[in-house]
Amino acid sequence: MHAENRSLIEQKIVQELDKLEPYIHSHGGRIEFVKFEQSIVYLRLHGTCVDCPLSFYTLTYGIERQLQLKVLKNIRVETIE
Repeated sequence: MHAENRSLIEQKIVQELDKLEPYIHSHGGRIEFVKFEQSIVYLRLHGTCVDCPLSFYTLTYGIERQLQLKVLKNIRVETIE
């Protein structure tokens, strides 16, 4: 999705994900923004994040919490393949 086609909320989500990317990358992983629908951010995991048993904590207590603080209070994060 090109930046000009994204909503303001989606732009904010991507900006926050970009800030978190160095941490994820430092552990050998990568996150990809797929879409935002009905207060749910859908992400695709890559690299070591795919099979990491701690990815739930990264998604919930890291990414989701950050997006709730910076973008939208009731936002949720889910992964898709």
